[in-house]
Amino acid sequence: MVSVVREVRARDSVLAWLLEPSNPSARTLTLTELLGRPEDDKDVAISRTAIPGASPARDVLMAQYPQGYWMHPGIGVSPRYRATVWQIIFLAQLGMTRTPPLERAVAHLFQANQREDGAFRASKQPGDTPACLNGALLWALETLGFGQAGPAQRAWSWLAETVHKYGLASTYSDGLACPSGAAHVLWATGAVPEDRRDPMVEQLSQRAAEVLLENPPKIVLAESNSPAEGAPAAVALTFPLAHRADPLQWLSLIAEAGHSADGRVRGIRRWVKEKMLPDGTWPLERTPKPQWATYGAPGAGNKWVTLRALRALAR
Repeated sequence: MVSVVREVRARDSVLAWLLEPSNPSARTLTLTELLGRPEDDKDVAISRTAIPGASPARDVLMAQYPQGYWMHPGIGVSPRYRATVWQIIFLAQLGMTRTPPLERAVAHLFQANQREDGAFRASKQPGDTPACLNGALLWALETLGFGQAGPAQRAWSWLAETVHKYGLASTYSDGLACPSGAAHVLWATGAVPEDRRDPMVEQLSQRAAEVLLENPPKIVLAESNSPAEGAPAAVALTFPLAHRADPLQWLSLIAEAGHSADGRVRGIRRWVKEKMLPDGTWPLERTPKPQWATYGAPGAGNKWVTLRALRALAR
């Protein structure tokens, strides 16, 4: 009984920490993704409105040019992780909503990064249109409220055709390796609202989930007590996510796709639980660098990573 009381108190303490107004991003995501508050909830609306004016979103937005891009106009993938594409993906993970800066950023993305066939390209090379990049961008566009725009719909059509032609085990559009492709495709399909989940989206989701189940994270490469930023990138607790999936994303996506009872999930769940710090939080082990913003001290309890862990385990 005593241990149960302690666990409840620890959980309440962590929840109060996540809901602190000083971090409107973590507060908004906690309200909506952990507590299930709707978008028209007063606390959600107030908190989400505060995100652009607080770090790290504020730091990202301060680096944006008035025309909508970061670093330079044109294809916004290089340099990692300061070019345009990454900022759109990062801001979506912070819980941003549509704002004039984001409108300009997405307009520039459509104009400079999208081919006529709908694919978002990583460079000027003809085949450099990775499924992982397209999946991550489609997730961000859906999350930010741009999913029904014409260019986004063309990207969905291209992705469906590409997956049908090349599969998803590890492919770019032209057969080049992209290990996180399945994760990012499932990430994108999971962001599509129920009233828009047509057969194309359902088929993409099913195929991506099958590939992920067959390729769980190689958590044996990392010790549960890995030093800060010492774990291999593929298994480090990461925020924000960029081009590579981590075990938390794998677990969340698989559970959300309805496979939480699969035996291959148990080992990942156990690994995630072992990563929890004594105070009930989870540490930040890796941040893709360099970036315009910082997201917390490596090795310390991190609100975004803790939120991701709690969400993954709850699912």
